[in-house]
Amino acid sequence: MNEPWFTRLVNAVLARPTSAVLRWLHLPPPNPHAPIPDHIAMEILLVLIVAPFAAWLRSRLSVENPGAWQHLIESLWLALRDMADEVIGHDAIQFLNFLFTLTVFLLVANLMGLVPTLTSPTAQVTVPLALATIAFFYYHAAGIRKLGVGKYAKTFLGPMAAMAPLMVVIETISHCARVLSLTVRLWANMYAGDLLIAIFMALIPPMGMVFMGLHFFVGLLQAYIFVLLTMVYLSGAVSEQHGDGELAEVA
Repeated sequence: MNEPWFTRLVNAVLARPTSAVLRWLHLPPPNPHAPIPDHIAMEILLVLIVAPFAAWLRSRLSVENPGAWQHLIESLWLALRDMADEVIGHDAIQFLNFLFTLTVFLLVANLMGLVPTLTSPTAQVTVPLALATIAFFYYHAAGIRKLGVGKYAKTFLGPMAAMAPLMVVIETISHCARVLSLTVRLWANMYAGDLLIAIFMALIPPMGMVFMGLHFFVGLLQAYIFVLLTMVYLSGAVSEQHGDGELAEVA
C-alpha cells in the first residue's frame, strides 16, 4: 500500500527531530528518513482537523440561531448523555467529557479510511490497544475515586472470604481480558474493512464502493460498541454493588 501523502509531509517536516529523540531513547527507527508511521501521522491529522473545527464551532455557538453543525454536535452530545444516564446512572454527567472525546476520536478515526489517500489509524492494532488501555485505567480511577482504594480493592475479593484468593485471580484476568476484547474487536473490524476496500477498489471498483458503504456503518457501529462497553465498565466500577450487568457478560 502506498504511503499516504500526509505521512510523507509529516516525515518531511518532523523526521530529523523525531529520529533524534528516538535515538536518544535508544529506540533507533528502522527508517530514519521516515520514522513516523501512517497511524501516527493520521492521528496528527485528526487533531489538526478536530481542534480547529471545535474552535470554529465554539465561536459560532448561538442559542437563538444555531447552525447545522451545532445541531449535529448537540444531538450527539445529548444522545451520549442519555445513553450514559441509562447505563451508568445519575452520576454519568461527570464522565461525559471523557466519553464524548472518546466518541469523536473513534468516529473520525474509523471513517478516515474512506477518504482517498488516507487510512484509518484504528486499523493499526496499537491505536485500539492504547484506547482500550486508557479506558481501562480511567474506569479503575473512577471506581477508586468513588469508593476509595480499600473499598474498591474489596470488590476484587468476591462475597466469600474463603474464595478471595481465587476471586482475585479471576477478577484480574477478567479486567485484563476487557482490554484485549476492546482492542481486538475494534482493530479486526477496521483492518479488515480497509483491506477489503483497497483490494476491491483495485480489482472491481463497483464492489469497492459497496464495501465503502459497509465500512461506513461498521465504523459507526464499532465506535458505538467501544463507547458503550466503556460505559458498562464505568458503571460496574462506580457501583456500590460492583455489578457489571448483562452487557459486561457478553463483552
